[in-house]
Amino acid sequence: MKLYTLKNTDKRQSRKRIGRGDASGYGKTAGRGENGYGSRSGSKKRSYFEGGQLPLFRRLPKRGFKNFNRKEYTIINLKTIERSFEGTEEKIDKALLVSKGLINDRDNAGLKVLADGEITKPFTIVAQKFTVATQKKVEAAGGTCQTI
Repeated sequence: MKLYTLKNTDKRQSRKRIGRGDASGYGKTAGRGENGYGSRSGSKKRSYFEGGQLPLFRRLPKRGFKNFNRKEYTIINLKTIERSFEGTEEKIDKALLVSKGLINDRDNAGLKVLADGEITKPFTIVAQKFTVATQKKVEAAGGTCQTI
């Protein structure tokens, strides 16, 4: 086998060489047409540009608002806590849940514990919010709910 006998089996289309003379088919105006905005250097149309027509995002009415004071909460259910801990932990808080990989650590997100599932071990759970049913279940099992 010689190097000059090797052939490339990869079917790749050669790139379009624009602005390399009229014989190439992409000479003179380099595929940009004669005049107008698109023929100028630095021209780039927005993906939602509609040729000067009033764009769709301006034709549609504005609806609602996003409350920037809204408090975000990461939620976890009692059944997840019951399944993941033995009951020997001093306290279960957001840092412990993140280290175990049970919740994601989002910026400024509080922790809210929901009452889905049953609980049998006496846990001390520290969070920003608890549902009423959660507090009843944890206290019935001999644990405590500490609100931050």
